[in-house]
Amino acid sequence: MKFLDLVKKRQSVRRYVLDRKIKEEELNRILKSAHLAPSASNSQPWTFIVVDEPVLVHKVAKATHGTLIGINKFVTQSPLLIVIVVERPKITTQIGGAIKGKDYPLIDIGIAAEHMCLQAEEDGIGSCMLGWFDEKRIKELLKIPKKKFIGLVISFGYAPNDYALRKKIRKPISEIVKRNSYL
Repeated sequence: MKFLDLVKKRQSVRRYVLDRKIKEEELNRILKSAHLAPSASNSQPWTFIVVDEPVLVHKVAKATHGTLIGINKFVTQSPLLIVIVVERPKITTQIGGAIKGKDYPLIDIGIAAEHMCLQAEEDGIGSCMLGWFDEKRIKELLKIPKKKFIGLVISFGYAPNDYALRKKIRKPISEIVKRNSYL
């Protein structure tokens, strides 16, 4: 598959086939794609926690539900979650981030997360990155130290056959691309 075709297919999947697990070789490719992701100063400021034990998946999934607005209910259908814990980057990245006012580890985990989602898509596996979750509860469930920070939770699973590829509605490229100047 050509890269742009893969990007066109990749979407946030919010419904999964309940009785279909991710194969170990597919999971290994997903993890390898994140392992190969670039990061500022090659800090690799991440730990990926694979959650695939069904009872624990369900508990972590419940911790992604928005109690007031009822979001992320679909996550309980997922057979696999990957929780990305943000780790301390190399000192050069810390100094550069402080000088430039940038949070490079968050940028880095975004790159690694999208690598995982694109690899999953290539293997026919759906995914959805989640920024809304009960961090305290997930830390308790996964024994993550209190001083650590969870950057993202990603759900993975096979979309049902009737799950349609949504039309990507985007601003015209002329509105988002400037050449040689913002103005």
